[in-house]
Amino acid sequence: MDNLSDLSDGLYLDVTDFAHSTPHWFQQLAEVWTEAGLLLFGMLFVAGWWRARSGAGDAMALALLAPLATAFGYVVSESLKSLVDEERPCRAVAGAPASLVPCPPTGDWSFPSNHAAIAGAAAVALALAWRGFVWLTVPMALLMAFSRVFVGVHYPHDVTVGLLLGGAVAFLAVRAATRPVRALVETARSSRTGAVVWCAGRGPRPRASTRPEGVRHGAR
Repeated sequence: MDNLSDLSDGLYLDVTDFAHSTPHWFQQLAEVWTEAGLLLFGMLFVAGWWRARSGAGDAMALALLAPLATAFGYVVSESLKSLVDEERPCRAVAGAPASLVPCPPTGDWSFPSNHAAIAGAAAVALALAWRGFVWLTVPMALLMAFSRVFVGVHYPHDVTVGLLLGGAVAFLAVRAATRPVRALVETARSSRTGAVVWCAGRGPRPRASTRPEGVRHGAR
């Protein structure tokens, strides 16, 4: 364990030293991304829900579950954080340069990274709901995790475990809940309440028949 701790400390120092060697505008960009990335994931949740309104029940179920599974990933991460009580590296690592953002107070523990857990959960949940977006969501999550080390508030092992934990929790949550949520979507789409139908979407439009008029009416 000491060797792993020393390795993580060394990687943390390497990343934070690199961060301080980058231009000021790049440091500011990292500071913005470490929080704004979460907002971008939120925008993708909304876009996925809007897209699924005209899709099948499974598509809408996955779109609705994406933010819920992400929230569940955060809850699991926060629960583990309260059990481990690991001090932030911006206070614990000797000789570390000052963090680019204010070091969180004692009691706001370091392991695992909630930002990384949220990013990992969102990346997996969105990839399940919107398969073509995996090329975007996974790099976003990796950048989010790296940015937390870059700005100096997490160890590398914090963000690595956060990513894996959030992604695994989201995957299991989506797989477990897709069927019952799909049933709820189908029920909502048959509702007579306009607001409910608008939220759940009307689903795919029936395809128009392509049979000749005579065949459609049984003509010979």
